[in-house]
Amino acid sequence: MGVIVDEQVLTCSIPPTRFFKAFFVDSNNLLPKILPTVFKSIEYTEGNGGSGSIKLFSFHEGNEVKTMKHKVEEIDEENLVYKFSIIEGANMGVDFESVKSVNKIEAGPDGGCILKSVVTYNTKGDNENVIQESIKKAKEGLVGFFQAAVGHLHANPDAYN
Repeated sequence: MGVIVDEQVLTCSIPPTRFFKAFFVDSNNLLPKILPTVFKSIEYTEGNGGSGSIKLFSFHEGNEVKTMKHKVEEIDEENLVYKFSIIEGANMGVDFESVKSVNKIEAGPDGGCILKSVVTYNTKGDNENVIQESIKKAKEGLVGFFQAAVGHLHANPDAYN
């Protein structure tokens, strides 16, 4: 078993608090709305979005992953920090022992924001190619979700204010 730490930094012109509300606090509503070909639904199976809540992501046919659960480890709306662990799906138990994500939104240039995401993968087994491909797809997914959210917020300037 090994540990892989992956960091991503993404920037946009959306104010930090507005982006945090949309992308993390209300992701269960926003992501299926703006990416209907990816997400069938995102529902809380436990809790209401606070720390300890469990989210069930259901993906449409054609996606490699059918469902995934993640546990909200921490949501700090004052400091714009969102931490979660993937607890089911996405090769959990097969190629990964655990996957933990720490996301922080910071003030960016010109009133925009910076998303800093650090994901720690505790790998299982020696299936290096599959593991690296899974991480690559996760990174690409984050970029796609980020860009879709930014586009939606630009097109809907009154949303999440």
